[in-house]
Amino acid sequence: MNQHDLRNDITQKIIQVLETDKLPWVRPWRVSENAGHPKNIQSRKSYRGINPILLDLHSMRYGFTSRWWGTINQWNSRGGTIKRRPADVAPGQWGARVIYFAPVKKKKVDKDTNQEKEDRFLLLRGYTVFSADQVEGAAVDKFRADNEPEGNPEFADFGPGEELLKASGFQIQHGGEKAYYRRPEPFDQFPNHTDGDYIVLPNKDRFFTEADYYATAFHEAAHASEIRTGWDHRKMGYEWGELAAELASAMIASELGLPQGDRIEKTARYTRHWIDAMKGNSSYLLKAAAQSSRVSSYLLGFVRKEEGVEEDAEAVTA
Repeated sequence: MNQHDLRNDITQKIIQVLETDKLPWVRPWRVSENAGHPKNIQSRKSYRGINPILLDLHSMRYGFTSRWWGTINQWNSRGGTIKRRPADVAPGQWGARVIYFAPVKKKKVDKDTNQEKEDRFLLLRGYTVFSADQVEGAAVDKFRADNEPEGNPEFADFGPGEELLKASGFQIQHGGEKAYYRRPEPFDQFPNHTDGDYIVLPNKDRFFTEADYYATAFHEAAHASEIRTGWDHRKMGYEWGELAAELASAMIASELGLPQGDRIEKTARYTRHWIDAMKGNSSYLLKAAAQSSRVSSYLLGFVRKEEGVEEDAEAVTA
């Protein structure tokens, strides 16, 4: 599958879910050791960029619950065997495709100097992984989510979320009826600005759930991280910035083991725009996912040592 087809295939999968009024990146429950943000079984690293969404969509389709994924060889090396593809699953659909950008070097002749030079660029590549739930073998049982004791998301500990917000050093003002990040003024003079660069949130007791409060706080913290990661969402538009911040909020909650607020009323007004934009630009979602990975890594860096990430679509150039 070439780069163009890969982008289109990914985009169509996300559009199909969004058109059912579902947000494929939202988990309104607490994650655990074997359930939550997807990780690779060999490297133990988290998937980032668009890959967590692709893996979650695959899990939703087939009812998988484990967070652990690996290639056929990776599972075989652990004593596991991939289950036979069910008869009702089309060929090529049993495994989940993840993507990454491979650096490529190519020599070409400069037209002006007639000298040979090396051109470097990135090519989108994909490979197939399988969930622990698709693998047979007693050695794999410890990676299954259903082997863990059940928990109750109502009693989730949101301490890690509060710790992250405090460690970030962002100024947070509580009160009022709106949640937003006030950008630095003048923006181009940050960090020597004279106003702005703070987050405003309603008081916590105004939210329906504690999960909604932290999901909103993480969203605004993602906006506050934009300028600190050398990025300006005005280049891609306001709605695109909202998509990147929503993805980052979900990623942060998942990494911290927190249930995610299902704030469908906030995102519903953007969904139609996202769908239309994706239909017109197959890189739209990939770029948003790459940005969400950058800001979530920046924020998580305040409370934990970066574990590294599984190779993925971090850099999007087209």
